[in-house]
Order: sequence, then C-alpha cells, then structure tokens
Amino acid sequence: MSVIRRECHDLKGSGTRRQFMQMTLAAGAGLTLRPTSTPAIEPIQRNGKSHIRLSLAGYSYRKYLALNLKPKPPMTLDDFVELAAGMNIDAVEPTAYYFAETSPEYLAHLKGKCSRLGLDISGTAVGNNFCTSNPSKLREEIQSVKNWVEHASRLGAKTIRIFAGGVDKSDTEEKARSRCVEAIQESCDYAAKFGIILALENHGGIVATIDQMLAVVQAVKHDWFGVNWDTGNFISADPYADLTRLAPYAVTVQIKTEIQRTGKKKENADLKRLIGILRAADYRGYVALEYEAAEDPKTAVPRHIETLKKLMG
Repeated sequence: MSVIRRECHDLKGSGTRRQFMQMTLAAGAGLTLRPTSTPAIEPIQRNGKSHIRLSLAGYSYRKYLALNLKPKPPMTLDDFVELAAGMNIDAVEPTAYYFAETSPEYLAHLKGKCSRLGLDISGTAVGNNFCTSNPSKLREEIQSVKNWVEHASRLGAKTIRIFAGGVDKSDTEEKARSRCVEAIQESCDYAAKFGIILALENHGGIVATIDQMLAVVQAVKHDWFGVNWDTGNFISADPYADLTRLAPYAVTVQIKTEIQRTGKKKENADLKRLIGILRAADYRGYVALEYEAAEDPKTAVPRHIETLKKLMG
C-alpha cells in the first residue's frame, strides 16, 4: 500500500472526513498531502426534512429524584419512566445523577422497563470537568465519561451529554480549552466503539458564550461528536441568535421553558420560535424537555409536554 493510500485508510478509520477527502483528491492528482494541523467539525449533514421526537429529561424531576434526599428520594427512575409513559411521549433521558446503581443487571432492568412501555432512551448525561489542570483529576474525569459510555450502551441510549468545565484560577482559558478538546477527542474514540455520540452542552465555563462554545466545537474533529443544544443556557443580548448559530451542530436537544437576556430576569421562552430554529436547521432527533422553572414539575411538565406535542406536529 502506498504512503498516501495508507494514510487515507487510517484517516478514514478515525472518522476525519474532511482530511480523508482532501487526501483522496490529492492522491488522484499525484500529490502527497499530510493531514491539516487545524481540524474542525463540520455542521451535521441531514437527509430529508426535519424530524423531531419528544423526550423528557430526568433532571426535570430533580427535587424528587435526588439521591441525597432523606430518608429516601420520593421518586425512583422506575417511577420517572412510568410517569413519562403516561404522557405518551417517545423517549426519556434518565440523567446519570439519579442512578442508585449502575450494575449490568439494573441497567438491563431499566432498559427492559422502557422497552415494555414503548419508550426509547434518547440519551443520558454525566457531570464532568475536562478543563481541570490537575492531571490525575483529568484522568478521573475522562474515565468517568468512558464508564458512562458503557452504561449508555447497555441502556440502548444514543447520546451522552458531556460538559466542558471552567478555568482553574491559576490557568488560562486557552490552556483549559486545549485540554478539554484533547479529552473530548479521547472520549469520542472510546465512545465510537460503543456507538455512542458525545454531545457537548453549552453550559457555562469555557462554553458560556456562543463564540466560546464554537471555539471548542470547531476544534474537535470526530464523527462521534456533536452538540447538546440547550435552549436555556446562553445568557446574552439575543439567545435566539446564538442558538441559531449553534443549531447546525446539534445531535440532541434540551428545550427549556425559560430564557434569560443579559442583565434581565428570566422570561418565558418562545417555544414555537425554538422549534422553528431546529426545523430551519433540518434537525433530526430527540428534543428532551428539561424543566427548570419554579412551578412544581408534576403540574408544569405535563402541560409543557402537550404544548411541545402541538408545536412539533
């Protein structure tokens, strides 16, 4: 195998689409082209019109599911799944924080329960900090994500929401971003083996603004990477404009019922507008309601679910 063909084969296997195409074209022209030094993810390529399915995030019921509640949480993940099934939706997102155990037997149990109730598991989430400047801590954070990749695979989930993290006091954002990107790449290599897509959430720290978020997203190059498009996490002059810029990279979505503009109190989100942004980007996938407003979720969530059903058609 020639050098250029061997390198093209290796790149194709690693999921670097743009580099593979560049080298293929170069091979045809009799050139030797090395991989670019500044890879960047491309917007997700969609086939056909937007197709949205409705999910519900376990985090919506955090006041009932939190494992530190005494004497015990008033709601289990089994209860949450049954509640969601009663709302006649497509899927659930059982957030990692509320798993009392992660044994293979329990994960199989939860997957089976969802299957019998006609629910997909759209994804899950793991709390992580890929910006830490402590090398041993960073290894722990990466391992935690890898562990949840395996858990998600057993559950039959499609995605895992991951986070970037914040800058340590003695660090710089540039260095933190570099570590974060490398950690995401390594984690995606592992997730690819299990068919799980890692979705970076726009959630404070080094991804608090749209430009910060895109700086990380566009520095990662992997077929098993994308964005968790969280509609409530950009605090800016125009969150809708920010979300429009981010939508082409979305592989999963969390929709919130409130947004917040810079210097102002939270306001009700224009859910119709948010769904419109997704449709304009030809988004195909799950939209999970992640309810965080003040009203009790047991009364508020069913109402918002019905609204989203109407908007999604």
